[in-house]
Amino acid sequence: MSNKEVKAALKSARDAIRNKEYKEALKHCKAVLKQEKNNYNAWVFIGLAAAELEQPDQAKGAYKKAIELEPNQLLAWQGLANLYEKSNQTDVRGDLTDVYQKLLQLLESGDKQKWCDVCNKLVDLYHQEKKYLEVAETWQKLIRMKQEEGAEKAELHQLWKKMIQLLKDSTQNQDNKTEQSLLTAFEHAVNSADTVPGEDHQNLYKDFIQCLSKFPHETARLEKACHDMMALYPTVSYPLEALCLHFVQSGTLSEEALHWFSRLLEMDANSGPGIIGFGIKCLQEKKYKEAVKSLTEGLQKTSQCPAAWHYLAEAQMKIHKHRDAVLCCNRALEAFGTPEGPSLRWKNLILQLKAEALIKIADDDAAEEAIKVLEQIVDASSDPVVLAIRGQAYLNKGLMDQASKISQELLLSHPDLAESHALEGFIHYSQKNYEQAERSFLNAIERKAETAEYHQYLGLTYWFMSDETKKDKGKALTQFLKAAKLDNYLGSVFCYLGNYYRDIVGDKSRARGCYKKAFELDGTDEESGTAAVDLSVELGDMDTALSILNEVTEKASTGTAKWAWLHRGLYYLRTGQPSQAVADLQAAIRADPKDSNCWESLGEAYLSRGSYSTALKSFRKASELNPGLVYSIYKAAAVEQILGKYENAIATYQQILKKTEDYVPALKG
Repeated sequence: MSNKEVKAALKSARDAIRNKEYKEALKHCKAVLKQEKNNYNAWVFIGLAAAELEQPDQAKGAYKKAIELEPNQLLAWQGLANLYEKSNQTDVRGDLTDVYQKLLQLLESGDKQKWCDVCNKLVDLYHQEKKYLEVAETWQKLIRMKQEEGAEKAELHQLWKKMIQLLKDSTQNQDNKTEQSLLTAFEHAVNSADTVPGEDHQNLYKDFIQCLSKFPHETARLEKACHDMMALYPTVSYPLEALCLHFVQSGTLSEEALHWFSRLLEMDANSGPGIIGFGIKCLQEKKYKEAVKSLTEGLQKTSQCPAAWHYLAEAQMKIHKHRDAVLCCNRALEAFGTPEGPSLRWKNLILQLKAEALIKIADDDAAEEAIKVLEQIVDASSDPVVLAIRGQAYLNKGLMDQASKISQELLLSHPDLAESHALEGFIHYSQKNYEQAERSFLNAIERKAETAEYHQYLGLTYWFMSDETKKDKGKALTQFLKAAKLDNYLGSVFCYLGNYYRDIVGDKSRARGCYKKAFELDGTDEESGTAAVDLSVELGDMDTALSILNEVTEKASTGTAKWAWLHRGLYYLRTGQPSQAVADLQAAIRADPKDSNCWESLGEAYLSRGSYSTALKSFRKASELNPGLVYSIYKAAAVEQILGKYENAIATYQQILKKTEDYVPALKG
């Protein structure tokens, strides 16, 4: 076959392909290859025809042979790209990537439009495979090409926006180069917008700031973006809110931060971040109740802010609302994604605070949970304060050996740490080794004199210490007063002061004031509530007694606050209001159905009301629960007598007299 015949055969093959006569085309090509086995065009045409005849392996082989012969010719590469694009097999993606990269090289100095088309395809391929760094690098090449070609500002703006779209899901990958490319795209996009200010531009800026807030190390850029947007859109609160949330999350509240919080509240009094900022300011100023109020309100509007939940938990701890603090710590932990970097520091702080709150709850389950929480703290074993908390958790759980081991280790490794001595003090106090406890608490106070709890426990140590300190409770009083001065939200210390003034000094009025304060601070403290009511009654101040009881019973859920229902029921019974007495005593019994005294009092109330049958049932229930309650047995007999059940009454009177021969009411009955 002459050169002329080869050309004619190739032309026939091309025409056959154009007419979709692919088998015919293959015949012509094979004829050419018999003559010229390295004919580039013949191999390309075989590739094309085989691809159309759905013989992908033959097509691929033909294209590769052509590429081997002339690696820098376009046709075979383009054919191979088409072949891979039509394939449904995912394993060809890697090969297709290589083909596109080669095509970009070959087209760079030629057809710019084709180069851009291939570039777009390559970027799509990288994007499908979540290769964000390659997406960024390839798209930036496309933008550079467009810039060299003198593209309009509007076209470039759209390209930067497209790059943002392509990379916006990459923020989870934490790849620094990709991250920088995304931020660069945002900067170019906000600076190349046509209509400024305008709605699209404003939304773009919002997205930019939102993106920056995901990168804790980009604080300078975030602050600049917020300030720039505030300058362009002075009436829009978003950049100011983002800036304020940034300050909250940073954990350092400077004068500048407080200034921006105030500015935000001036602009929008209902702004969540603004109210949170005000709450943190209150916390700094030790206005703990206001802090709790503002932080709670702010978090209802802006709940995904772990640092704000931590501040709220901290404020709850300051006013000794330990269960509320635990709930806030849980919300803070939920608000985290996967903590890294600064977030990890926050997470550790929150876990530590949660453990401290659980220890203050001081029951067995809380202690066990505290131990589990402490295990989640990263590098906990190297932090002596966390170790001391763990020691307290073991102590609350009754695991004395583990608590003592930690205490001994801390005293050796950190003798200057107040918490080391305090833990030793708590252990001695729990074992009633009061002299050793005194020494430990004095050592703790020497190192950290501002901790109210240490003074409180030193006071309790003196209270229980020995006969000498039992007679003279002056030392205990001094410590209790110091604790109350250092922490005027510490309800338990006011209860101890009440005990001192009532039992040692005999000053009922002052004692009542202390109990009342203790109960106002901790509504679950029944001892203080009961003592405040009893002393009010003794002082003839029924109004105060009733106001305390009314407040408790109004808030009480079913089956709680037995003491308050019982006290008020007895008051109504004494003052001739039997129906109210019945209602309150029934509520007391719902709280504790096995209290024989409540049943006896309820019997009295029914009797006063003239409900004899129910009175009889109540007295019988009381004597069933406590057979030693002679009065209840006697009252049951007396009611039977009223109801005309004389035989039953006589039998019950005789039963009483067998046990207590000289019980006069029974003899009379």
